[in-house]
Amino acid sequence: MNSSIRSKQIIIIGAVVLLIAFLFTRDIKGLVKPTEENGKMPSTGQVSGGASANPSALSIETSSTAAKNVLNKNLATDITALENSYKGASGTEKTDLAKQLAQKWDDVEQITPSALYLEVVAQNEPSSKTWLAAGNQFIKAFESTQDSLAQPALLQKANTSYKNALEKDATNIEAKTGLGVTIVNGLGAPMQGIAMLLEVVAKEPKNVKANMNLGLFSIKSGQFDKAIPRFKTVIAESPTPEAYFYLGTALENLGKNKEAVEAYLNSKKLAANPTLSSFIDKKVAELKNKI
Repeated sequence: MNSSIRSKQIIIIGAVVLLIAFLFTRDIKGLVKPTEENGKMPSTGQVSGGASANPSALSIETSSTAAKNVLNKNLATDITALENSYKGASGTEKTDLAKQLAQKWDDVEQITPSALYLEVVAQNEPSSKTWLAAGNQFIKAFESTQDSLAQPALLQKANTSYKNALEKDATNIEAKTGLGVTIVNGLGAPMQGIAMLLEVVAKEPKNVKANMNLGLFSIKSGQFDKAIPRFKTVIAESPTPEAYFYLGTALENLGKNKEAVEAYLNSKKLAANPTLSSFIDKKVAELKNKI
C-alpha cells in the first residue's frame, strides 16, 4: 500500500475510517480528493509518515509469541513443539522444519511468522522461487498488519526478498512486480516503481497485482480516468470487493454516479461485511440523489 496516502496532508473522504478494518486493516488507500500533496512520497527507506524501516526489529521469537496470543491453546501447543524441534535442529532438518512452520503459521492466518520462516528457507536454499515466496508473504503481512512499527520492516524485508529473487532470475515477472509495489509504497522514488509496473503490464497486460497498484497510484495522484481501466482489468481477471470499491471511488470522483453506484453495490455483494455494507448504503443513497 502506498504509505504516503496516510499522511496528514491528505483529505480522507467522509467516514472512510469505517472501512479500515475490513479492506486493509489500515487507512484506506486512494479514498482521497486530489491535493497538492498527492504526488509526494516518503524518501528511500521510509514509510508511514517517516518511520524508518528496521528489519532487525522483527524476529521469529517475538512475532511467534504475539501470534500465539490469538490462537487456541491446542494450536499454540502444537506450534511450540514444532518450534522447539526447529531450535534444536541443524542443516537440512532445520530448513525442513522452517518450511513446516511457515505453512503452519499460514494455515492459521498469522502471516508475519510465516514470512520470517520462509525467509529462513530462502537463506538456506536460495533460489528465485524461495525468495519470491518470502517476498510475497512479507508484502501480504505488510498489507494485513495494524502494527505501524512492524509495517516499515515488513516492507523492507519484502523489498530485499524480491531483489534477491531477481538476482537469481532477472526475468521473473512476479518478483519485478513485487519490487515495484514495494517502491511505490515508499522504498525509493515512486516513478521508479511505476516504471517497473508499467514494464510488467507491457509484457502481461492482465497482471492483477501490477494493474491494481497502478490503479491505486492513479487515484492517489488524482488521475481517476487512468485508474478506471486498471481496476476494470483487475475485475475481469479476479473480482474483489477492493477492486470494485476503488473503481467506484474513481467513477464517483469523475461524476459518473450511476456507474459508481453499480461498482459500490458489487463491492458490497462480494464482501458481505456489515461495516462495509452500512458505509456503502449511505454512499449509494447520496449518489442516487445526484443522478
